[in-house]
Amino acid sequence: MRDHPHAGDTPHPDVWTGRATNRVQWLLALVGAACMALGIELAVESAWTSGIAPLVMSVVGCIAAGLLVLFGTLAFVHVDLRLDKESLEVRCGHIGVPRRRIPLSHVAGAEFAAYVTPRQWGGWGYRWRPEKGTAVVVRCGEGIVLNLWDGHTFTITVDNAESAVRVIRERLRTITPGPAR
Repeated sequence: MRDHPHAGDTPHPDVWTGRATNRVQWLLALVGAACMALGIELAVESAWTSGIAPLVMSVVGCIAAGLLVLFGTLAFVHVDLRLDKESLEVRCGHIGVPRRRIPLSHVAGAEFAAYVTPRQWGGWGYRWRPEKGTAVVVRCGEGIVLNLWDGHTFTITVDNAESAVRVIRERLRTITPGPAR
């Protein structure tokens, strides 16, 4: 971690919040919207003479693919991290789903990750890899790696991750470890 002057002198807030955003996801959402528009265009302006079945399959396929891409990307445009005295909560996208709440009593330690990439985890989003653990990756950059008492890890990309790690470590000093649930 980088040294910041007077970083240890400032008291930590009762609730620490952080966020990471990925503007590239908006482009992917536009692709999804374009697929939906194509499906609607096919339905309205169709002049298919080969039958209704190919038309229905094309329209349904375009609209379904568009919805999947649109909502799949919008769910991971950003991630919000909320850290209070008892737990850490991660919420994704505009409606906050998927969401994960981890009691600090289940956290063994926290580390700063200087550079987390989607490539390390197999893409953007909520990821699981048996050899690495679980992650919420919405962009390349700094992140937090939580070491849980059950032996698993949980990684989150978030801005100002160093500050979050300091707050987590400070709060872990006062918490008694509990059983993983």
